[in-house]
Amino acid sequence: MGFVKVKVKIGNPEKPGISREVELIADTGAIYTVVSRKILEELGIRKRGKRKFKLANGKIIEREVGIIEIEVKGTVAYTTVVFGEESDTQVLGVTALEELGMQVDPTTGELKPMELLLLGIHKTVIES
Repeated sequence: MGFVKVKVKIGNPEKPGISREVELIADTGAIYTVVSRKILEELGIRKRGKRKFKLANGKIIEREVGIIEIEVKGTVAYTTVVFGEESDTQVLGVTALEELGMQVDPTTGELKPMELLLLGIHKTVIES
């Protein structure tokens, strides 16, 4: 199948109207979305802390994180984003995919809506 590339619109939730379209690789093995530091700084995304990440080679790195608004195929969500350095690949991580209610279709190599589950007990069941 290869890589699934996705065009997304990212924006600053603190400054509505400031956004940019970027192409990311959908990576269901990545927890968070990674976008170039330069792009995030241009959008005025505020840094909200740092997180440590383990690379495939076992090396531990630290990156700053923030919150972005992300839009894919008309669906909008807010998600954690990693401030990527030049050597980092820009990816759409599984957290954002789940928040958007989307999954990667391995047969078509595209994103598609996923069935959203909600654990709950209907009120009439409790009253019975």
